[in-house]
Order: sequence, then structure tokens, then C-alpha cells
Amino acid sequence: MPLISENGDPTKLKGKYAAMVVCWLLGNGCLFSWNSMLTIEDYYVTLFPLDLATSGKGGIGTYIGICFISGAFGVADAHVQGGMVGDLSYMLPEFIQVGFCGWLICVLFFAISAFFELLCVLLYAFVFPKLPIVKYYRSKAASEGSKTVSADLAAGGIYAEPVQEAEEDPKRLERLSTKELLFKNMDYALDMFLIYALTLSIFPGFLSEDTGSHSLGEWYALVLIAMYNVWDLIGRYIPLIKCMKLESRKGLTIAILSRFLLVPAFYFTAKYGDQGWMILLTSFLGLTNGYLTVCVLTSAPKGYKGPEQNALGNILVLFLLGGIFAGVTLDWLWLIGKGW
Repeated sequence: MPLISENGDPTKLKGKYAAMVVCWLLGNGCLFSWNSMLTIEDYYVTLFPLDLATSGKGGIGTYIGICFISGAFGVADAHVQGGMVGDLSYMLPEFIQVGFCGWLICVLFFAISAFFELLCVLLYAFVFPKLPIVKYYRSKAASEGSKTVSADLAAGGIYAEPVQEAEEDPKRLERLSTKELLFKNMDYALDMFLIYALTLSIFPGFLSEDTGSHSLGEWYALVLIAMYNVWDLIGRYIPLIKCMKLESRKGLTIAILSRFLLVPAFYFTAKYGDQGWMILLTSFLGLTNGYLTVCVLTSAPKGYKGPEQNALGNILVLFLLGGIFAGVTLDWLWLIGKGW
């Protein structure tokens, strides 16, 4: 099957809503196992207390084994998430949005997680490439010089042919290097890093361990984590309303930097506030995390060619994962002054 004409209107191609459903399911699969492990953190604390080297119930060998498996999930997540966002960055912004919404609906446990991830592999390999709108965008990216979609095109039954327009206009295949893309979009990259560095420095560790006085008992941490996830999901859908979508680069940076006021807010609320204020703050943390993530990821690729959008999506995911790593590393700072 030849390349689809670039002059075609993607909004008229069949399969848009089917592609959105598949993207939502793939978003689920991306973080199913990772979020399952994150959500049952208290289980690991019970199984492996801090004195595991001496009298821990789980044993040092089992602990190291789980750390290794968790690391393998991290490597797999980085590959899948980077590949997916890069792939969707040169398609409709709605695909990224529903994909990231799907990443929030993944708070179940391991057996279901493993089955669902296998299902997502099959969907991505055999269903997603055959949707007309996906063929269109991959064909368009290939016509602009992308070398990373040839296998994807072949999976959908499309085989790239020489583009006559490219021979007449050599600039058609010119693209910015990854380094140039990074420098031109450093603000977006840092935005992604800062969003997740702040969020993961608070959620879920601080919310599980240092939430102040309350009357909900053992349910309190679960309520906070549930509220975070619910409002994070809501935040990812808000940009669907165009008048509420923030696209200004300066506006996004200011909003993201302003979120760091949540650090003293959480500290003083845990020390002096009641559970109502903590639930409110946690909800706001989730709302802004989801909203700003979608705004950045859907705004950054605009104005670039398909191959550039693909590479930019990979760059943004790299900084997102770097922010997650920084956040979980900084999480221990909340323990200062508590016997450490």
C-alpha cells in the first residue's frame, strides 16, 4: 500500500475514535505494574521494615530480588513511555491526552497488571498500526524524512516509496537535530522535570507517612492517594475545553514554578492543619499535575515536522522520568528532624 497523500485531511480519516480508545488502553498498560507497586507501598513497608538487614521479616535476599524486578519495570516503562509519546507526538494532540489519562486508571494489582500489559502489547502490535488515521500520520512522518517509522508502516501494510517532492525540494527532508530541539524547547523540558520532581517528592511517600492529625485511622493515607489520582485524572481532561487550556510558554513556566509553594503548604498543614486541608492540598497537587502535564505535552510539538515531533516527544519523556527520579530521591528530605 503506498503512502497516504499528505494533502489528506486527517479529521476525515476513519479510525480516530478507535485510535483514541486504543491510546487510552495503551496508557493504562504503560504504568499498570509501576502504579500498582507504588500504590501498595505500605505493604512493602510491612514486609521489609527499615531494620531488614538484622530482623526484617522479608529477608535481605527477597528484598534485593524485588528491587531488581522493580528496576526491570522501570527500564521497560522508560522504553515504552518514550516510544509511545514519541509516536503520538506527530499525531493528533488528543491521542497524547487520552494516553496520559489512561496512565491514571492503573491502580490494581499484579496478576491483572501482567494480563493487561500483554493485552496492550497485542493492541499496539496488531490493531493500532492498521487504523487509517494512524497510517496517515506515520506516512506523513515518513514523507518528511522520518527513519524510525518504517517498521511501524510495514506493520500496517504500508511500504515507503521515494517521495518526488523531496527530490524537487531537498529542504523538505531537513530536520533539526536532537540537540537543537532540546535547546529550542529547554523550557518545556525543564517544565516536565519540575512537574514530576515536585509531585513525586510529596506523593506518595509524604502522604503515607507524615499527614498530621486525623480521625480516619489507617484509611487516611488511602483516601489521600485516591483523591490525588481522581483529581489528576480530572486535570488531564480539562484541556479538552479550549478556553481552559494553557498554551503560553511563559504562563506554563510560571504556573509550574508556583507549584513549589505546595512544599511549605504541605509542611505546615501536616504540622498545624486538619485532615480537610490536607485532602484539599492533595487534590490540588493531583489536579495541577495532570493539567500541566497534558498542556506541556500537547503544546510542545506544534509547528514541527513529524520526525522532529517524534524526537521532541522522546526528549520530554526523558525529562519527565528524570523528574520522577529526582522526586523520589528528594522524598527523604521530609524525614529531616524526625530522628534522622
